[in-house]
Amino acid sequence: MKISFSGVKLDKIETLALGVLDGGALTPQGKAIDKQLKSLISRTIEGFQFKGKAGSVHLLHTPAGAPFAQIALFGLGKAKELDEKTARKAGGALGKHLDTAGLKAASVVVESPKGALLDDAQLAAELAFGAVLKSYRFQKYHTKLTPDQKPALAKLAFLTDSHKTAKQAFDVHASVAEGVFLTRDVVSEPANVIYPESFAEKFKALTALGATVEVLGEKEMKKLGMGSLLGVGQGSVRESQLVVVRWNGGAKKDEAPVAIVGKGVTFDTGGISIKPAGGMEDMKWDMGGAGVVLGLMHALAARKAKVNVVGVAGLVENMPDGNAQRPGDVVTSMSGQTIEVINTDAEGRLVLADALWYTKERFKPKAMINLATLTGAIIVALGKSRGGLFSNNDKLAGQLFKVGEKEGERLWRLPVGEEYDSHIKSDIADMKNVGKPGQAGSISAAQFLLQFVGDTPWAHLDIAGVAWAYEEIDTARKGASGFGVRLLNRFIAEQYEK
Repeated sequence: MKISFSGVKLDKIETLALGVLDGGALTPQGKAIDKQLKSLISRTIEGFQFKGKAGSVHLLHTPAGAPFAQIALFGLGKAKELDEKTARKAGGALGKHLDTAGLKAASVVVESPKGALLDDAQLAAELAFGAVLKSYRFQKYHTKLTPDQKPALAKLAFLTDSHKTAKQAFDVHASVAEGVFLTRDVVSEPANVIYPESFAEKFKALTALGATVEVLGEKEMKKLGMGSLLGVGQGSVRESQLVVVRWNGGAKKDEAPVAIVGKGVTFDTGGISIKPAGGMEDMKWDMGGAGVVLGLMHALAARKAKVNVVGVAGLVENMPDGNAQRPGDVVTSMSGQTIEVINTDAEGRLVLADALWYTKERFKPKAMINLATLTGAIIVALGKSRGGLFSNNDKLAGQLFKVGEKEGERLWRLPVGEEYDSHIKSDIADMKNVGKPGQAGSISAAQFLLQFVGDTPWAHLDIAGVAWAYEEIDTARKGASGFGVRLLNRFIAEQYEK
């Protein structure tokens, strides 16, 4: 879908979109339509009980002779609550509605109402961003789509006197949207397409944007002593990989980076502790954390972020063959700490243990954040609307929480601490990879990861409940959500870019 911005000119427009505030007040006032159409719109609002709730849309077909064939009314909610999240929700709903109606092009007149939290340019950019994010569909493997199943909306124009400023703001959003879509693509792909080696190739493509990429194979990881990560993948014919992506956009190229680490289990059968068959196909997206690292690094490089960031992804496939890791095995991590593997389906933390230690030791980052579809327990605790947040640093945790609230990728903090060490205490090794049955599963997993971060300010985001949208959300249709790309892009921009 092509997005454009220009001044307010209403000639040669087939479909016009107008914002409506909660309560039915039309905005903009007196700029876009004549008295006859205003009257028709007012009657429509009353007759169809369309009151401008954010995310609501009504398509009005005008009478013969009217200057526009259709007028799309879309809700903006209350003026005093019209922020970025609300604007994106409205833009996403509008774009989807027009697309579903089979319309090929539309023009949106933008004038921010009095009391709104966004000016005209910001409102236009955020509406456009929401429309783009919601437009994503993964239809790569459909060969028999009917015309009404294919995307229809090809052009969406935003008309505002502040169009130049709006376009500048949107251009940054467009780079972030590219990263979100890249994450959604790899998370949506089946495991016979995305496996450790092919996933690593996706990372290598970032060199075209100016990033540097290294890929460590099993031989290199053995030399480093990564027994924890390698144990997970030893039952697969696919070779495990560790990918390191560096974006040095800061003024000082040798300044310590921000580090983002992702779990990349490209398929998780559970290993010898095999999962039930029902729903196992969903485990193609157990690499969602690494998918966010890929999308985020793309976004940062594409928008030429003025900051040093390193992304690290541990890529493995967890399969049960004759060489697979067994329950009861003891492995030695890169840190030298030993781990008793009680359950081979608690594999993501084993991958992250070595990836986190490697990142900490090599790069000495200012802060280190990992993302992982780590535990089903986080869905029990938080449902599918928030990611779990664990941290050893209150300042870092607070920053991430606030950014999540603003960006609409929301988090909720849960504890870690010495009182949970007993949950992962092993009788024969330094620790075990699962906690006490039925108790604090997500916390036990986070407490395990805490053993591999030292004094580095660290946060763990458990995105098991939010990496995949099982139903439509404000900025995505059903499917891979890309949760985390926008969150971390904004966090880095606000806290570290100069």
